[in-house]
Amino acid sequence: MNNEPVRSKELLQVTLSHRQPDRIPVDFGSTGVTGIHVRSIENLRNYYGLEYRPVKVTRPYQMLGEIEEDLLDIMGVDVRGLKSPRNEFGIENTNWKEFRTFWGQVVLVPGDFNTTTDRNGDLLIHPQGDTSVPPSGRMPVSGYFFDTIIRQPPIVESELDPEDNLEEYGYITDESLEYWKSDLENTGKSGNGIISYFYGTALGDIARVPGPSLKNPRGIRDIEEWYTSLLTRPDYISEVFDKQTDIAIHNLARFAEIDNDIIDVAFICGTDFGTQNSLFCSREIFDELYKPYYRKVNDWIHSNTRWKTLKHSCGAIFDLIPDFIDSGFDILNPVQISARGMDPVKLKSTYGKDIVFWGGGVDTQQVLSFGKPEEVRDQVRRQCEILGRDGGFIFSTVHNVQANVPVENLVAMLDAIRELGNP
Repeated sequence: MNNEPVRSKELLQVTLSHRQPDRIPVDFGSTGVTGIHVRSIENLRNYYGLEYRPVKVTRPYQMLGEIEEDLLDIMGVDVRGLKSPRNEFGIENTNWKEFRTFWGQVVLVPGDFNTTTDRNGDLLIHPQGDTSVPPSGRMPVSGYFFDTIIRQPPIVESELDPEDNLEEYGYITDESLEYWKSDLENTGKSGNGIISYFYGTALGDIARVPGPSLKNPRGIRDIEEWYTSLLTRPDYISEVFDKQTDIAIHNLARFAEIDNDIIDVAFICGTDFGTQNSLFCSREIFDELYKPYYRKVNDWIHSNTRWKTLKHSCGAIFDLIPDFIDSGFDILNPVQISARGMDPVKLKSTYGKDIVFWGGGVDTQQVLSFGKPEEVRDQVRRQCEILGRDGGFIFSTVHNVQANVPVENLVAMLDAIRELGNP
């Protein structure tokens, strides 16, 4: 599979403009929602006979790994993501060292990846690697990724301050901007399409609400309490979003200054709005609490850059997609085709001219993880035929590839993509 990186960027841009490319662009590993578990990466490297190298854990929250150039080439990947200087737990991605996982795999983790264990033997990770403060993540002995530990301080209603829920969303510094500029230039040399996440645009992303990178999080940090607050404290949520959006636009402007037409896609927000069967919140709440801020961010980007904007939301969100479109989003991910009402034929016929589908190439919950290789191959072909018609579709799985996916199924998926016209 000799991927052509110069064409990769062009293919992505053609697809994002809802024109038919001569092959479907492919994404594995560019974001924290299109990644691959370190175990599956090692299994793929072994299958293809690649040189043994411990896989770097770039996102320990879900134990996602870095896909190196030799495997990227085999997989036919067309999109790259910028590399954050810190992971979700606030640990700098430097000074890599070996670490043995519960399942016996030796991986590389950052130097400040400092852990402890509890009485059950579960692995505890601490914010910024500081073991003197309570842990913010737990990996069960039988687990393959970390669960967030809720550290909600007692809420005193009269003392709630929206600034406390903004602690992790600061203005980008000159030093940090220099890092991003260097990474942007290096990543841009690949000739692939480029996607980037920017500081301050999360707007209620549940992975971030508990403050896993903060040593002593304040404000509303319990996930259930946060969702309840959409109804009971809408003014508080609005004030958080209002200030966060101002920070976001300031940081976006600084990123735009160093871009030089390298970035193609801005990953705006990972806030989920759907369960397997329904929406988390009503369209009325979305329109009141979320849409004004999404619109403000998207309008700024579309007025000042050529970037397309991506909204991640899992679940049964068919009825909310018009609101995403009206909010100014260009792209929807992960396209959870296993959720109620998310039929790919209906998605494409109803919204295919107005929004790009990034994901939905194969169901990770059942087919990829538990199906037979031929079932995987058949679903990939079908999804590409449906969602890829007339452009507007980037192949990726429905969210991240997990740890225990049979390698034969991963290979069947990659073979099917190649058979459909990818090099």
